[in-house]
Amino acid sequence: MAEPKRTNWRNLITIVSIMILVATEVFGVALAGGWAIAGLFELGSTVGYILMGLFSLMAAYVMTIVWQLCTKVEPITQRA
Repeated sequence: MAEPKRTNWRNLITIVSIMILVATEVFGVALAGGWAIAGLFELGSTVGYILMGLFSLMAAYVMTIVWQLCTKVEPITQRA
């Protein structure tokens, strides 16, 4: 029979804190990069928004990788 798993709240809080910090940085860079590239090459606001969206998708992908790495180091669940 499978043993029930308990949530390790300390690890969960640590991971959520890391995710908030890293997400703020990564999405900030994604939005600023899209805005800067569109402005530098005078591509217009529509292309700027498209670049921001594409860079934000890449940032979301980076965040999934960070989540996976964090949960390997700090497991959220543990055996009871």
